[in-house]
Order: sequence, then C-alpha cells, then structure tokens
Amino acid sequence: MFKLPSAYFTGVRAKEITDTHCVTSVKHKWINQNPFKSMFWAVQGMAAELSTGALVMSCIRESGARVSMLVANNKATFTKKATGRITFLCEDGLKIKEAIQKTVETGEGVTCWMKAVGKNQNGDVVSEFEFEWTVKKKS
Repeated sequence: MFKLPSAYFTGVRAKEITDTHCVTSVKHKWINQNPFKSMFWAVQGMAAELSTGALVMSCIRESGARVSMLVANNKATFTKKATGRITFLCEDGLKIKEAIQKTVETGEGVTCWMKAVGKNQNGDVVSEFEFEWTVKKKS
C-alpha cells in the first residue's frame, strides 16, 4: 500500500507469486473505470506491471545482491472490454532470474522483456502488456 498507493486504491492486488510466475488481480468498479464503463487502461497497466515487477523484486531479494531495477519500455495490446475481475499472469520468472544472475556476474546492465496477460472471469484475454525491465548491479 505504501509503495504503490494508486494501485492499492484502484483495487490492484498481488494474489500469488512463485519462482516462475506471479498473478495479480483487479476488479472493475467506479473508481477505476473509463467513460466507456470499462476498466481504465492505466489500471490494467498497474496490475500488469505489478505481476512483472514483483517477480523482479523477488529475484533480486533471492540473489542477495544490490541490484537496481527500472522499466525502460512497455507495449500494450487491448483486445476486449475489461469488466468484472481481471487477472494478470506473468510467467517470466526464470527469464528475469537469468538476467539478474548475468548482471551480478558481469556488473553490466541487462534488459529483459516480460509479458503479462490479462484475462476476464470467462478466461478471455482482454489485454497483454510487455515491460522491458533493466537490471544493473549497484557498485
């Protein structure tokens, strides 16, 4: 809540995190809707970014090294109106773990694209987000 207050107030929640994946969820409601009575794209983006960023933070913590993290780029595709509960899944935990290992070993900055897919309660894909995370070992 204190690190991401806007995500918290709009209803974004982390539901599950493992070494390989992270699940986040957000329910469409008045506070996070757009004028078309569906979920505002930025709220979907916060939930999607949390699903990738939580994996990055978890892998950094697990490495025991001092590593900085930053989103360098992102892409998004919207395929269906987002209403009801939207769940985002990122399954790129092993990918970011490799990137963090590489930066710890070399001291060089490493980038890693991570994807989060948002689905509604029926299992239909409503949006897909890709985030290019940059990780670098701190001196």
